[in-house]
Amino acid sequence: MCSFTIFAPEARLVQKQLPYFMLREQVVFGPVHSRRLGSSLGINLLPENGKICTFDCIYCECGWNRDGLGDRHLPSAAQVREALEERLAGLDAEGGRIDSITFSGDGEPTLNPEFPRIIDDTLALRDRFFPQAKVSVLSNATRVHIDEVFEALRKVDNPILKIDAPTDALVELIDRPAPGYSLARVIEALRRFEGDFVLQTMFLKCSYFDSSAPECLNGWMDIVRELRPREIMVYTLDRPAPEEGLESFTEEQMRSLVRPLLDEGFRIQIKGKS
Repeated sequence: MCSFTIFAPEARLVQKQLPYFMLREQVVFGPVHSRRLGSSLGINLLPENGKICTFDCIYCECGWNRDGLGDRHLPSAAQVREALEERLAGLDAEGGRIDSITFSGDGEPTLNPEFPRIIDDTLALRDRFFPQAKVSVLSNATRVHIDEVFEALRKVDNPILKIDAPTDALVELIDRPAPGYSLARVIEALRRFEGDFVLQTMFLKCSYFDSSAPECLNGWMDIVRELRPREIMVYTLDRPAPEEGLESFTEEQMRSLVRPLLDEGFRIQIKGKS
């Protein structure tokens, strides 16, 4: 068992105390339909009845970190392998379909100390049962600078890594990171992928943050041009969020906002509100 304490500043608006935001997941869950990944079998490397994350995003469907403190237990690599093997074998016997085996869950998956071993086990099981499926990791990129995390992410088909804003101050507003966050460090770590990763960005607006504002949008596009990811996933709020007053963008609005990058040849997947 491992325990973590993640601190983040208070939100700028009134926060809702709504426990139904907590989408507590088993170690292996689904498959579920993903807007971005198709039929996705999820893996949660975090507590089944808690939340551990280095971000405390204002839009997180799992709620605030402070509301997910009841369970600090992280599954071991052996537990993950057993649960995944059982589920994959069952789906194979049923003739099921999986497009992606996706590490997501209730927080930041790379916080599990056995993350590199779990990736190796998952790739071996994928090859055995569903070799056509992709292995994807949804990460906020706060730990990509750690060598063993970087090396594990290099092995998967889809390392999907987040940058929501172009400065530490703006990241503070939307993602509310734990102390010590450095966007410059994240960018430097992402350079090591040499473009072989997927950049994920949330577009939203509220009284104190607007993804479409020039100081946010132009700076973000400059980061995209610097890192040149093989694909960009731009999406917007589509589920209940813990912060009040958040607004979504339509797909047409987001396409207009990223038009300069599309014209430059970047591959961008755009997902508006359903």
